Amino acid sequence: MFTLRPERDSEERSLTALAESVLGRGPYRYGDWFDLPMPVYLVHDDETGDTFRVAVRDGTIRLYVLPDTDPPGLRAFYERLDRRTESAWSVACRTD
Repeated sequence: MFTLRPERDSEERSLTALAESVLGRGPYRYGDWFDLPMPVYLVHDDETGDTFRVAVRDGTIRLYVLPDTDPPGLRAFYERLDRRTESAWSVACRTD
């Protein structure tokens, strides 16, 4: 899991709107099919062929890597997210 935390604190709603704006511009196919207390999207990047989950939780955007997810898809999402904001982002990786 990669945790993306904006340098400036952001409300969950604004992070959700930001994630949706990145996903909505493509090259993504995505959906929030879960009835959870936080937004969780299953995302497929049509350019890189990568699939991963995106969740907004505790002031962060989290990218959950699936077994066949490759770095280019995650990097592309991060770069698109970074271009849409003026805030710097810290990135942490956790493996279990």
